[in-house]
Order: sequence, then C-alpha cells, then structure tokens
Amino acid sequence: MRDVRRNKLKEALDQRLGYVHCAVEAVYHRHNVSAILRTCDALGIHHVHLIAGGETPALAPARGAERWLDIRHYDGPEQAMNALHAEGIRVYVADLDDSGVAPEHVPLQTPVCLWFGAEMVGPSAIAHSLADGVMTLPMRGLAQSLNVSVAAALSLRPVAESARRLHGAAALLPAQQHAAVWQDWQQRAGRNRRDITPE
Repeated sequence: MRDVRRNKLKEALDQRLGYVHCAVEAVYHRHNVSAILRTCDALGIHHVHLIAGGETPALAPARGAERWLDIRHYDGPEQAMNALHAEGIRVYVADLDDSGVAPEHVPLQTPVCLWFGAEMVGPSAIAHSLADGVMTLPMRGLAQSLNVSVAAALSLRPVAESARRLHGAAALLPAQQHAAVWQDWQQRAGRNRRDITPE
C-alpha cells in the first residue's frame, strides 16, 4: 500500500468515534440506509446497528461505506436494545415528541446511540418502550417531516461534535479496538483500491 493511501486511512481511523453509535430500524429503502452509512463514515461514527422489523430485513448496506464501519445486524429492536444497554450505551430514539431533547442537549455522560426508525412511522413501540429517552430534531417550517437520512445527518453531527469536544481522546476508539480496525482496514485497502473512495 502506498504511503499516501496508508496515511489517509490512518488519519481517518485516528478520528473514529467509539462514544457515539447510530441505529437504523426497519428502514425500507436501501438508498436511505446507504445515505446514513455514508453520513456515519463522514462524521467518524464507527458503530452502526441495523435492525430488522416487521417485513423489513436489516438491509445490507451499499456503495462502499460499509467497508469502513463496524456494522451489526439484529433480528429485532429488543435484541438490539439489550445488546446496546449491555455495553453501557444509552439509547435515544429519534421522533417528534414534546418531551424530546434536541441533538445539542442529548446527555453525554455515557456513550450514546441515536436510533432512527422506518420511513413514515419512525421507531417502533418496542424501541420507544426500551429507550432511555427521545431525541427530537427542532423544525421551524410548516412541514414537520424530514427524510430519515436527512434527519440522521442533522442529528448525528451535533452529537458527534459535542462528544469530541467534551471527551476528547476518550470519545475515540479504545486502543485495542483501534489496533484491530487498523489491521482490518489495511487488508481491505490492499484488496481493492476503490474501497477507500466509495462512489
């Protein structure tokens, strides 16, 4: 692997967050899943959880971004919530709710996961019942609706930046995981030159 390519990988990995996670439940359209994955990669959010629901499978990602993320699949919301809570991660479902907190006010005393639900219906009732809170994206217009991938991008960025500002290096991947991901990335980059710049 050429030095410039290796340095690009290393620079991205050194900024990867372990403190902020993203969960995507039963999102039907593949392009929405792909857009959320690309957002996570761009923001340095390393851990993404894809949850099946109803007749919607935990969709396989697309267009390359998945090669640089830690993606975990779950058969349903309860399984995913239990796994996140077992790791000490607090979960905030993204939904319209008068009691919801804005992204800038999501508590960051512990690692967090923002959970996004299916198009039109949002997070499932099970997800709501098991979550630690609700995150509501403030909207000033008349149409109180956003595409799920747009909502994810607008919500994840302030949370990710707040985690970096508040916790610094402690918000990044732990050293052992950093080393393991580095080995994996080098192997992936060596197999396919296009992997580093997904279309």
